[in-house]
Amino acid sequence: MIPSQIRRHGLASALCLAALSGVAGGNPAFAQAPDDTFIAGYAAAIVQREFGLAASKVTVSGGVVQVDAETLASSTGPRLRSALSEIPGVTEVRVREAAVPPVPAPGPVLAQPPADAAGVPATAIVAQGAEILPRNNLFEPLVADPRWPRFSASYRYYLDDPDVEHAGAVSFGETFALYRNSLFGGRWEVGFQASVFSVFDLNSDSMDLVNADYWVGIPVSWRRGDFSVLGRIFHQSSHLGDEYLLREEIDRSRRINLSYEAVEGLASYDIGDEFRVYGGVSYLFDQEPSDLEPWAAQAGLEYESRDTYAGGLLRPVAAADMKFREEADWDMDLSLQAGFQLESTLLTPRRIRLLAEYYNGSNPNGQFYSRKLEYIGFGINVQLD
Repeated sequence: MIPSQIRRHGLASALCLAALSGVAGGNPAFAQAPDDTFIAGYAAAIVQREFGLAASKVTVSGGVVQVDAETLASSTGPRLRSALSEIPGVTEVRVREAAVPPVPAPGPVLAQPPADAAGVPATAIVAQGAEILPRNNLFEPLVADPRWPRFSASYRYYLDDPDVEHAGAVSFGETFALYRNSLFGGRWEVGFQASVFSVFDLNSDSMDLVNADYWVGIPVSWRRGDFSVLGRIFHQSSHLGDEYLLREEIDRSRRINLSYEAVEGLASYDIGDEFRVYGGVSYLFDQEPSDLEPWAAQAGLEYESRDTYAGGLLRPVAAADMKFREEADWDMDLSLQAGFQLESTLLTPRRIRLLAEYYNGSNPNGQFYSRKLEYIGFGINVQLD
C-alpha cells in the first residue's frame, strides 16, 4: 500500500532510487526484501517531500524507524507516524522532536548504507538545500476550480444558455516548480503556470470554437506539514472563436475585449488523510473593461478516500469550490466534482481523475463573464505534478 502522504502529495520515484542506488548495486538481496537502508531512504524522502520538515535524521534498526525532526507542527507528528508505518518492512515508528544540525550538502536525501557489522542501524539525513526543478509542487492543485491550470477534457450540457447546449470544454496547462529551498521550518518554491481554456459548440456543423481564455502566472508557495500557502500574479486574456463570430445572429458590436492582471493568495490545510480545506482572495488590476470590479474570494473542500478499489487502482474523490465576485454582487459560483482517481502502483505523482461535474454561477468563460451559467457534465483531468 502506498503511504498516505505519497497519495496526497506525490513522490518522485527517482528520489528514492537516487538515494538507494549505491546500495542496490552492491547488494543482490536488496530487490528481494526491504532492508533497513531501503526503509531509511524511503522514510527520509517522505519527511522532506511530503511533510516539508526542516533538517531531520532518520535511523532504522531491525525495521524500527526513529525520526528526529527539528520542529513538528502539532498535527504533523501523528500523520507522519501513520505515513511511515505503511512503508514495507516497518515494524514500529518513533517520532521525536529534537534539534538536528543543518546538513550542508545540497542533495535532497543522503542515504548512508549500514556497516558490515550486524546490528549497526541504517541512517538517512534529510538535507534541506536548494532544489532546481523539483518533481512535485508544494501547493496541491484545486480539484473543482474550473480555472486551475491542468490538462482536461469534458462534455457539458448547458441549461438555458442562449447560444450553446452541448459543449466540449478542453484545457491545456500545468504548474511547474522551478526552484525550492528551506524557510521558517518548511519549504518554499517559485514556479510557473500556464493554460488555455477552450469551449466548443458540439451542436454546430464544425464544432465551432466559442471562447478561448489564455492564462499565465508566476506562483510562490510555502509548505510545512499539513499547511500550505500560495501567492501568485497572473494574466488572462479572452478571445471569441472565429466560427462563432461568423454566425449571422451574433451582434459583433457587443464583443468585449476582456483582459486583466491579478494577484491572488490562497491557504490550504489537510485534515487527516482524507480532507482538505482552502480559501483565499484575489484582486484584479489593469483590467479591461476598466469598470470591472476587482475583488473576489474563494473557498473549497476536497475529499480523497483512504480506501481504494480494483486492486488499488481506483480511489473515490469529491470536491466543492465556491467563488464570490464583487462583479457579480458577491453571488456564489458553485463548482462540484466527484468520481474516481486512477492511480499508478508505482511511486509516481501522476493521477487521472474521471469526474462528474455540476456548475452554477457566473459564466467562467471570459467573453461571457456577465452571463449566468448552469451545466452538468463529465470529464477527465490529468495531474502531472
